[in-house]
Amino acid sequence: MAPPLEHRERERTPETTRRSLLAGVAAVGVLGAAGCSRVATASTANGGDLLDRLKAAGVVRLGIAGEIPFGYIDKDGDLTGEAPELARVIFKRLGVDKVQAVPTEFGSLIPGLNSQQFDVVAAGMYVTPERCAQVLFADPDYQMLDSFVVRKGNPKGLDTYQDVVKKRAKFATGTGYAQIQHAVAAGYKESDILIVPDQVAGLNAVEAGRVDVFAGTAVTTRDVVKKSRRTEATKPFAAVIDGKPTVDGGAFAFRLTETRLRNAFNVELHKLKKSGELARVLKPFGFTEAEMTGLTAKQLCGGGKAS
Repeated sequence: MAPPLEHRERERTPETTRRSLLAGVAAVGVLGAAGCSRVATASTANGGDLLDRLKAAGVVRLGIAGEIPFGYIDKDGDLTGEAPELARVIFKRLGVDKVQAVPTEFGSLIPGLNSQQFDVVAAGMYVTPERCAQVLFADPDYQMLDSFVVRKGNPKGLDTYQDVVKKRAKFATGTGYAQIQHAVAAGYKESDILIVPDQVAGLNAVEAGRVDVFAGTAVTTRDVVKKSRRTEATKPFAAVIDGKPTVDGGAFAFRLTETRLRNAFNVELHKLKKSGELARVLKPFGFTEAEMTGLTAKQLCGGGKAS
């Protein structure tokens, strides 16, 4: 999903390096311990039997991408983020008491899910038609607009992707981010996009003047600029795709065969939405009431595989 390697940021922050190390250690440990779940007798008929197997095992493996605030390992080595914390609540209601992290790069989440390295993607992944052809999404647990990290005072007046194109600004975003497609849709040349590992690297690139703007989700940008006196986050805005403003939604992803698990997950998710508990779970990670959503996976999948 990312542009060619030569356009990717090669520097890594200390936090990124630490996260990568944790990812490797956790992945080896989890895969070794969970190998018994990759059995030939696993049924894909009648909506799959993964829910039954998870109940029997008492643990569900979550694919995360180490991105704050969606799913990450904190400074104490604990799994947290909006998606893992929501997973704890929902899977406990489904009879699965424990969640276990399998960290990987964002671009490896769907391949990792489909090769059974973990049971569900819990990384705040946007629902897109392209992804809907590869995985089965729950309904979104949040909706999100885009925002930019720019230098203090926004000296170039970069508030939309159209501004970035018109003013020939140097543009960066993260590996596998939907903002790549958003910029391209506005006319920015994909080969000119600087791809960085995460929002911290994007912040550093703006501060150092290597780029004029870093694009991410509104919740990501407003969180990362708290660590900087030289940058700010722009007002959230809707990217324009095919001439229409678009609002993205992030959701959990399951293998295409696991409709029983996805449907059971959706039932509990909608109960949390109705009661208001979903907003309470997500609020500590910077999500606002405006980012709660009634969007469905079917709406966002569009021309992709129906969910």
